[in-house]
Amino acid sequence: MDRRKFVALGSTSLCMMPLIGFSAFTPSKNSIALVKPSWLIDLIKINDTYVKGSPASKISDPTNKYFGAYMSGYGIPNPHNTSGFINVACTAISSEESVYYQSQDLLKELLDALNGLLKLQHADGTIDLVDTNFHSTPDTAFMVKRLVQSYNLLKQSKTKGVEKVLPVFETFLKRAGEALITGGIHTPNHRWVVSAALTKLYELWPDKRYLNRVNQWLAEHIDLDPDGQYTEKSTGGYSAVIDRVLITVAKGLHKPELYEPVRKNLKMMRYYMHPNGEVVTEASNRQDKGQIGTMESYYYACRYLALLDNDGELASICRMVEKKYPNSLMGSLNYLLEDPTQWKELPASKPLPTSYVKSFPYSGVVRIRRENWDTTLLSNNPGWLTFHKGNAILQGMRIASSFFGKGQFQSEKIQQVGNTWVLNKKLEGPYFQPFEPQFISPDGDLGKMPKSNRKQSNVQYLETTITIAEENNGMSIQIEMNGTENVPVTLELIFRQGGNFSGVEPAPNKANAYVLKGKTGTYTVGTDTIEFGPGTLPHTWLQLRGALPAMDSPTVYLTGFTPFKHTIKLS
Repeated sequence: MDRRKFVALGSTSLCMMPLIGFSAFTPSKNSIALVKPSWLIDLIKINDTYVKGSPASKISDPTNKYFGAYMSGYGIPNPHNTSGFINVACTAISSEESVYYQSQDLLKELLDALNGLLKLQHADGTIDLVDTNFHSTPDTAFMVKRLVQSYNLLKQSKTKGVEKVLPVFETFLKRAGEALITGGIHTPNHRWVVSAALTKLYELWPDKRYLNRVNQWLAEHIDLDPDGQYTEKSTGGYSAVIDRVLITVAKGLHKPELYEPVRKNLKMMRYYMHPNGEVVTEASNRQDKGQIGTMESYYYACRYLALLDNDGELASICRMVEKKYPNSLMGSLNYLLEDPTQWKELPASKPLPTSYVKSFPYSGVVRIRRENWDTTLLSNNPGWLTFHKGNAILQGMRIASSFFGKGQFQSEKIQQVGNTWVLNKKLEGPYFQPFEPQFISPDGDLGKMPKSNRKQSNVQYLETTITIAEENNGMSIQIEMNGTENVPVTLELIFRQGGNFSGVEPAPNKANAYVLKGKTGTYTVGTDTIEFGPGTLPHTWLQLRGALPAMDSPTVYLTGFTPFKHTIKLS
């Protein structure tokens, strides 16, 4: 076997696996060879395609101020595009399976890019996220944690001439380190991204200031609630980022206690998975809210803890991602290359939970799954119910009334009553009397006469109660609205694009909209079908005043007037 294709692990090293980096591996008498698995070599080949496609965005004019840097799709010199090329180039140069292994031509391109990146770096060490953040410490951190991995791979490649490139690389990283020691953040996850970047720098250059700053952020404690969820609840984005970077800090600074929040988050995520492998994102506080998310970005964390804890369920998630989203593993490539312990075979798979009722009260989520279908109930969310059956997906159920322009329903909490789940909201619609003399400003300036000083009268009331129960291999949703009479009501069933309806009729004067008058409608995607009904349609006012705008998705409408009582079933 070619010696460059394996790294030797001694038995003692295997016991210490989570705390050892790439540079720690040297052959020993009682060593076990770890060979790069075929799937890792495949990723290296995919990485080569990114190298091949990069030159088109390079600034190649030597007279340009940013010569060597790479542009965004809008023609703007961009540190992220530039660092992206640096990462794929370092991976290629350092991997003997790559056609660019130890390539002198690519090394020259890499040096150009590093010099270009230095020109895009501010004097304070930061870079810009030109979409929105300028002189940004957190965006610098996101970049640094990956670039240190690339620096390590490049240094260990022993490529001829690398000694001319590494000092330029070091200049960028050390300047960035100064920014990370003092710079601030925007969002909760940024604390841990900055800490991970500082940890990677500390592994290279053990400057106590790096360590002190990490400990300063860690003193705030990890923001994990009892559900196993981070503050931002960003299951489709930042939760996976936090899991990765906490592993980086735990491993690099020998803080095994930081594995625990990752374990708890991944435990929760097992119950956030839909039958088709997607994850619940509707409770997120970030831009991934309601977007399609999968477990692919959790791959590295799942793999790391599957090996560390011999966790067969996490191994199952890894194998599912490898099968369904193989190209997504590119996001973990540098993590995997710098730590050969991750090349080991995963433990035997264990079945993931597929039939359960789980409540996550801190997240305002209830999850009900029965093998090939599941539903999610959500508090503080106008789309308070979703229903997935394979690839046929009801993205949300919403209900609104025209009650004083504030009738869009959402419930502050989900209450379990026996075998049912109850959502509730009470509204008031008051009128106001003249000001009493003592509250009237002599100049008639209403700004000096707060509305709260007016007495209310003729108050109207509307209470909505939604009772949800599991029934007949699906869900039963009973909606009651009582109080002021003859208030128009509209119920929306919002489906994901890509399917076909039956049993419904096109809505008048509204695109991509349908009405249900009969007993049953269906929505079919491939071999998966959701049945819903019965319908009700005493009026056709679909976009009520005060209701949220219609979604850009195929939507079925039911309507009514208060007092309104209707039960709709999904199966």
